[in-house]
This record gives sequence, structure tokens and C-alpha cells, in this order.
Amino acid sequence: MWTLPKPRYANCNTSEASEGTEIAVNIGGVRVVLCGEMLNRYPESRLAELVNLSTRSFDVISGLCDDYDSSKKEFYFDRDPDAFKCIIEVYYFDEIHMKRGICPICFIKEMEFWKIDLSYLDECCKYSLNEKEEELAEIADKVKLILDDLEGDPALSRSQRYQKFLWKLMEKPESSYPARVIAIVSFLFILVSSVVMCIGTIPDLQVEDAEGNLVEHPTLDAIETVCIGWFTVEYVLRFVSSPNKVRFALAFMNVVDFLAIMPFYVVLVLTYLGTAMMELANVQQAVQALRIMRIARIFKLARHSSGLQTLTYALKRSFKELGLLLMYMGIGIFVFSALGYTMEQSHPETLFKSIPQSFWWAIITMTTVGYGDIYPKTTLGRCNAAISFLCGVIAIALPIHPIINNFVIFYNKQQVLETAAKHELELMELQSLEVAVRKSPRSDGAAEEWESSIPASRSDTLIPLLTETNRTQKETARKRCSTE
Repeated sequence: MWTLPKPRYANCNTSEASEGTEIAVNIGGVRVVLCGEMLNRYPESRLAELVNLSTRSFDVISGLCDDYDSSKKEFYFDRDPDAFKCIIEVYYFDEIHMKRGICPICFIKEMEFWKIDLSYLDECCKYSLNEKEEELAEIADKVKLILDDLEGDPALSRSQRYQKFLWKLMEKPESSYPARVIAIVSFLFILVSSVVMCIGTIPDLQVEDAEGNLVEHPTLDAIETVCIGWFTVEYVLRFVSSPNKVRFALAFMNVVDFLAIMPFYVVLVLTYLGTAMMELANVQQAVQALRIMRIARIFKLARHSSGLQTLTYALKRSFKELGLLLMYMGIGIFVFSALGYTMEQSHPETLFKSIPQSFWWAIITMTTVGYGDIYPKTTLGRCNAAISFLCGVIAIALPIHPIINNFVIFYNKQQVLETAAKHELELMELQSLEVAVRKSPRSDGAAEEWESSIPASRSDTLIPLLTETNRTQKETARKRCSTE
């Protein structure tokens, strides 16, 4: 038996209560004796209804509990005893605190079973419940997307089905083997184009044109053209198959994809038509500026890397910390550059010509870079540099931990959500197979074997797991149904 907490008010001593106002309940194998006066403080709860029963009829009692032993006068409940330990506190302290390790969703089901209002739940526990509900909503969305990819909508027309198939092929690598191959090929094209862009700047690999200017090697230009052709076809197919064209065009990663291919075609237009519109020098400057924009294609890797997506999300969640870092650094740069300029004015060969020029010295000092192009020469200036260095280290180190923590939390959450979604799909498959086995007129043996594998329990908090045994039995039942 449990040792119940001592109440905070009078008239609750079980020794003073009559024997008829006490009830014995057995929660999942744990026996507890409760005082009727305590339970009547919440008359609408299930335990209070048991205390106030006017008859000991089995039909009436069975509607409130799982079983009843008339000889022991003991009520049996197939419920979670750990959750009941927390719920019983409401009769003593007028609040419920959910202990660590208990699933919030299952705990809410327990409270509903015992007919205890959720308003008695502690605020910190409500916050945990909200987090869990958000996770379940995300799991439901993932499961819905996966089922939608697997089953499809029969009400769609042929063109809509083709559009959906093309969208999954280009946008969802996990949907099929060809989609995975396309994603890998796209990833390789991104790497090849990035490498070609870097190698093309090596002077030894460049060739001279008719005017004696160094240009990229024709082979590298051909590889670049092939890569741009792939990116263009990929972008057009994704845009055509997109369910929402406007949302697709305004998405950040799609804007990056557009910026990665746009400079190539603009350069072509300026090269062939530029001489007729403006001077050649201006055309070359515009071409060089646009070719620099090719570095945007490296960001296309984020579409194929969940790690980069997680890092991006962590930085988005850390805007407050990053803002504090920039504020600290901005204040420090302004203060120490002004002090450095003032202290260095007494030296005849000072390198601090103005406060704006001193900003550069403050930046490289506080970030511990220290190029050495600007440095103090006076004693006070060196002391100011030492203080600025220490302040910069502290300012940079402070927000690092929250940023890393956000990354770890989101990464672990994504892993849990993916595992939970797969587990939910397995459970749905298991349940559908169970229904099929039971409905089959020639599968009585398989149905009996199936029912024997399911634990007999009336508790709605039981979360079945798809073990290896269940998998084996599922395959056995499926083979029997197919052979018969």
C-alpha cells in the first residue's frame, strides 16, 4: 500500500472516519485505502461516485470500475498506478503535478477517466502538455503526407495525377527510388558546378581570347552549360508541377535556385546583344558582377541536406541571441574605437586617423582576428586593446550556448518525429491487417492466433509496440489468408 500525504486541513484523518466511508481501490495491482470525506470534495469524480453508490449492484459498479471483489470490498482498475499517484493529490492539495517520465497525453486520458478537470493541472505541466500536443500535430501532418504519397486521391483527374507524380518525383526524394536517384544526380550537379566555378579562376587553366584577355577554358564552359541546363530543367519541372505557383516562386530556396541559373542567361544576353546597347567595358563589368552571383548555387545544397535545414532553423530560432550579440559587439566597437582614437592622438605616428577608421581596428580586435595593419602604440592604447579583446571574447561566448541548444533540440525533435511517424504507419498497417484477418470467413485459426497475441487490457493508455513477434505473426496471418 501507498503512504498517502498528510492533508493540509482538519476533518480528514482516516482514523476518525467511519469504516463505511472508506473504500479500497486496486490500481494496476497496487491497493490503496481512501477516505470518503476526501473524495467527496470533488463529487463529480469517479471515486466520489463509488463512495456515494446507493447500491452494490454489479451492473452499476461495472460501469465505474473494471472489477469488484465483494468479499474484500475492493474495486479494481486496470489503470496506470504511477499516474494515479499524481491524480490522487488533487483531493489533498487541490492541484496535480505530473511527474517526470509520464507521457502527458496518456496522463490527460487518465484524468479524463477519473473525471478530474484539467484546470487542476499545474502550469508547468500544462506547458509540457502543449508541447506534446504540438509534436502530435506534427506527427499527424507527417503521417498524412506519407499516406497521401502512398495512396493518392482517386478523385483527381489524369492531368492532376501526372502533376502530383511529377511533383513527388522532383520534390520528395523519399517517395520513390527514381525520386531518390534524381535527388542524388541534382546533388552531384551542384558539386560539379561549384568545383568548376572555382577551378575556372585558376590562371594556369585559363586561355586567351582573340583580344588577349584570359577567359575560362572551353571545356569548363561546356561543363558549366550542362550543369545550368540541368538546373533549368529541374526548376521548370518543379515550377510546372507545383500545386501553388505563387508560393513556390516566393519560397526562399526556390529564389536561391532562380538566382543560381539567372546569371548564366543574363550573361548570354549581354554578350550577344550588349555591344549594340552599351560600351563593351560596361558589358564586361556587368558580366563579371553577374558571374559572381553563381556562388548562390552552393545554397542549393540545403534542399538536399536535412542538417543544413536544421542549422537554418536553429539560427531562425536564435534571432534574439544573435541580436544581443550584434548589440553587444556594436556597443563595444563604438566605445573602444573612440577610446583608441582618443588615446592614440598623443603619438606622432598614430595609425588611428579617425573614429570611423578605428571601427576596423575594434572589429578585428574584439573578434580576436588581429590582422596587425592597425595597432596601438601608446601604453593606454594597449590597455584599451587588452580590455576590448576580453570583452569581445565574453560577448561572443555568451549567446553560443543557446544557439547550440536550439540546434540540438530541433535536431532531436526531428528524429523523434520521423521515428514516431514511421511507428504510427506500422501501427495503422497492423490494425488494418487485423481487421482483414477477422473479416475473412476462412481465417478463424489466424484470427485466434492474432487475438492471442494482443494483450488483454481495457486501459486506453496502453500504447502497443510493433515487436518482432507481431511482425512474424502478421506475415503468418497474411500468408494463411492468401493461401486459403
